[in-house]
Amino acid sequence: MRLTGVSPESGWTGLSVRTTLPNPSTRPGLRLPGRVTLRAGRDDVPIRHVRLGLVSQVEPEDPGVPRRLVQFHDVPVAGAFVVPAGRRRAVDFALPLPWETPVTMLGGVPLLSLRTGLRTEVAVDVDLDQGSMVPVFVHPLPTQQHVLAALDTLGFSPRHAGLVWGRLPGVEQALPLHQRLGWWVAPLYAGPITELEVIFVANAAGLEVILWADRRLSLAGVTHQSISRFRVWHAGADRADWVAVVDGWLRHAINRHAAAAAHSDWSAQVTESAHVSRPPDEPVRPGYGLGGTAGGSGIGGGGGGGDGT
Repeated sequence: MRLTGVSPESGWTGLSVRTTLPNPSTRPGLRLPGRVTLRAGRDDVPIRHVRLGLVSQVEPEDPGVPRRLVQFHDVPVAGAFVVPAGRRRAVDFALPLPWETPVTMLGGVPLLSLRTGLRTEVAVDVDLDQGSMVPVFVHPLPTQQHVLAALDTLGFSPRHAGLVWGRLPGVEQALPLHQRLGWWVAPLYAGPITELEVIFVANAAGLEVILWADRRLSLAGVTHQSISRFRVWHAGADRADWVAVVDGWLRHAINRHAAAAAHSDWSAQVTESAHVSRPPDEPVRPGYGLGGTAGGSGIGGGGGGGDGT
């Protein structure tokens, strides 16, 4: 499948810009190949540069501000050159995608309302001629896919998906935004928490998984949030029992969440595996935990405190 973005001709230059992606499906950390074709009108058109950018709609840190379209990653693909009158010039590219590129596809279908586009930016003299955006379909990394599939197996249902502008305190990030995937909690885990948000922060070596647990009592006007953080490596991920791993993470996160809200009558701990009958597993191997804040004043908010694993 080939998808293209075509700009209308610039009024005074007669330049048209066409971006073609032979395959718009990709994953974080890969290169996205394609071609930008520029066609001049009756006159030569001097080009200052050609840049490509990934664009998506993000939610600001202030919930009262509407979502906006932002370019969160851009790369130059060509410097100065001239497109002769009536001729075409092609610029081939292989755009490297950041490891933290938001995922927009799950199970081969679009992930709720998330969309990402590739914008072509052509600078002509002092003006800017921007080609139309080309859709890009970002599929999960294998490690991300394992985590998402395990949540589905354990009974969690997708609730929302969004991009939030801003960095997470204490988390090393390359991009100025992060993706949040919200889930309705599976019945077997319900009680201590009602909602779960999953945040992935990936790099070339592995994946940091942040579980944001929330317990809302809307009638009583009470809410309590907590954060747990875990790390897994890309190498050897296919050999792991991911249902057991994610189940261990969830019980660990829920128990820390409940301990930080021990004054409440809904803070019962999960003492047995909710998926199979066996003793609880260690959520991560010794030395792999990154720490976290259970109900602290960091990104989790709420009251109380605790140490992570």
